[in-house]
Amino acid sequence: MAESTIQQQPLASWDKPELDLSNAQWQSTSRGLGDVQIAFVEGFIAMRNSGRPESPSLIFTPAEWGAFVSGAREGEFDLT
Repeated sequence: MAESTIQQQPLASWDKPELDLSNAQWQSTSRGLGDVQIAFVEGFIAMRNSGRPESPSLIFTPAEWGAFVSGAREGEFDLT
């Protein structure tokens, strides 16, 4: 069976830089009761799983973060 390799290309509209999160000051959400941590880095908001901090982080622009939080408040997302 031949092996195939799929190379992922960045999204055409991806305009976010590669952020250095190694010195980010992570804050727990939900008053420390949730599984998510956020950090503010270079004008972006990074979000990660606090139980697996080595996992990739999601990066939001301020507008994307506002839409995400608005949707979460309306029950669109389960943050637990």
